[in-house]
Amino acid sequence: MKLLRLGELGKEKPAIIDQDNNYRDLSSIIEDLNPNTLNFSTIEKIKNIDLSSLKKLDSNLRIGACVSKPSKFIGIGLNFKDHAEEQNLPIPKEPIIFSKFTSCIIGPNDPIVIPKDSNHTDWEVELGFVIGKKAINVSIDNALDHVLGFFLVNDVSEREFQKNRGLTWDKGKGFDTFGPIGPYIITKDELPDFQKLNMFLDVDGKRMQTGNTEKMIFDIKTLVSYMSSCMSLHPGDICCTGTPPGVGENMKPPKFLRGGEEVILGIDDLGKQKHQVLPFKK
Repeated sequence: MKLLRLGELGKEKPAIIDQDNNYRDLSSIIEDLNPNTLNFSTIEKIKNIDLSSLKKLDSNLRIGACVSKPSKFIGIGLNFKDHAEEQNLPIPKEPIIFSKFTSCIIGPNDPIVIPKDSNHTDWEVELGFVIGKKAINVSIDNALDHVLGFFLVNDVSEREFQKNRGLTWDKGKGFDTFGPIGPYIITKDELPDFQKLNMFLDVDGKRMQTGNTEKMIFDIKTLVSYMSSCMSLHPGDICCTGTPPGVGENMKPPKFLRGGEEVILGIDDLGKQKHQVLPFKK
């Protein structure tokens, strides 16, 4: 199933896309797509509903972030072999973990705003996933039992703040609007080939990134197992899993977002995002 949130910022309703691509209102069933409802019990409840009995929602409504108020937004760095190679960096021996502040989360078509004093804002198309069952020290073999579904992410990054303003990446990854997610979550049962998905990102109509999730150094089950050994993972927690080559900082000369650009990205079966980039306003 495809789950999403529709409506004005702060007033989104949980919804599902039916087989005829209608948006159906789930607010009579669940309060939202958040840590209280993003679990396998909810999925089973929705499976038993006649979707045609649910109210249709206007297809022109704004699409919000597909997860509301996750307790964690975890990122994985240098997780594509060809991306590590384009940066002339060694292949990581274990996953590189960073955090994106949850206040960065926006909808899949909302504007991206360049931060104050930024000259190095960059793009990263990524596969995201959401946890559906608490995970602590889970094995690789059992890791996927804890994944509820997948979605599209743009891991927007400010490279100067990320790499040259201290020893952690977090400050360059968590500016407001740096976490577009969605348009929807597709449940794991409907996306069996999640490790063989084509990915792309365009800036002003020019293809910048092309990749496939089969190029991940650490696959989804390995990431879940590894992260669960570092922290408890809870329903509604989200993770973005690395980007293919083609980011702006590695172009010759480097190319960064300044404001005024249009960024479009997508992954097989996970829809597309379309963002206008806005300059910082005092």
